[in-house]
Amino acid sequence: MNILDAGRTGVRSLMRRVARALHRVSGGAITPNSITLTSFLMHVPIAYLVAQGQHYWAAGLLVVFGLFDALDGELARLQGKASGAGMVLDAGTDRMKEVLLYTGAAYALVGSSHPKHAVWAVAACGASLCVSYVKAKGETAVRDSKLTPNQINRLFADGLMRFEIRMLVLIVGLLANQLAAAVAIIAVTSTLTAFSRLIKITRKLAA
Repeated sequence: MNILDAGRTGVRSLMRRVARALHRVSGGAITPNSITLTSFLMHVPIAYLVAQGQHYWAAGLLVVFGLFDALDGELARLQGKASGAGMVLDAGTDRMKEVLLYTGAAYALVGSSHPKHAVWAVAACGASLCVSYVKAKGETAVRDSKLTPNQINRLFADGLMRFEIRMLVLIVGLLANQLAAAVAIIAVTSTLTAFSRLIKITRKLAA
């Protein structure tokens, strides 16, 4: 297990305890979908803060509401509400969050001393969506294949720039006041990740 996987396991363990406490306190009134939608809606003001150059506030809120991405899943499993519809809602709102954040980043960079750097935010947005698109199309393609669930999981985990890693890079960039560098890193590495997944998936399907 590498450090990224260890971190993910630690976050999931923490969110599992939070989910239990939240379920107990609310009596089950708080649903996984409400957590997902709350996280999405909060990314609107976060994107605004990014656009206005309030990077420390934006980073702090990204940390808080980024944890919701693990909380909704844990709450769904706890309440027995894990479903395909919930997964689609979660994945769809994650993509919308990224569009909001990179739009805010592009706006901020256009108004900076190096406005041409805004192109990196546009590229980061496109590359990030490509990573997710390749994953989604690949999952559809292998649904009727002979791959086991464990093989499919390993196949789609390939590549460095998963959603949570992209958000981590963005948070670090905001805290370091290096937004242009952060979105440039995301753009380049997400493009490489998309191609890596594409090659690996097509080879597996052709085998």
